[in-house]
Amino acid sequence: MKIAIEDILDEGLNLDIEEEFSLENHSLVSPVTAHLGLRKTGQEIIINGELRAELEFQCSRCLKKFIKHLAIPIEVVYHPLEELSPDKHELKNDEMDMGFYTGEEIDLQDILKEQILLNIQIKTLCDENCKGICSKCGSDLNIETCNCGGKEPDQRLEVLKKIFEKRKE
Repeated sequence: MKIAIEDILDEGLNLDIEEEFSLENHSLVSPVTAHLGLRKTGQEIIINGELRAELEFQCSRCLKKFIKHLAIPIEVVYHPLEELSPDKHELKNDEMDMGFYTGEEIDLQDILKEQILLNIQIKTLCDENCKGICSKCGSDLNIETCNCGGKEPDQRLEVLKKIFEKRKE
């Protein structure tokens, strides 16, 4: 959904959005919904609100698929790209919630995608207490206790074990 900058009045613009789109490497289960307030202050566009999305992930420990509900607060300030100096620009902490726009409209779908991707954890877990799978026999340790005798020591560390055994003697 694109919004023309001239449509944002002095008192602001409130929008309820329901968008369906795809994300690279992630699966959206349902449409993304958002309640956004847009205000214009000079050339700045201030966007705040909240978006809600349901995504399907694969647990990094047990490899099971699960659905996670995201409720993401949005607070972003957009400036015209012309304000960005052509010199090398280093981001400061207070500029981390700043974006730039070109032309006479802002694409809200891009903003929603960006906010979702920024809020996805690198290591997604079905549960903080997920035990994962046994590296030896592949049993799901959340469901069963494996009988493979536990982990075997890493053969590369056997040299260190021998050194410590000699020191004990």
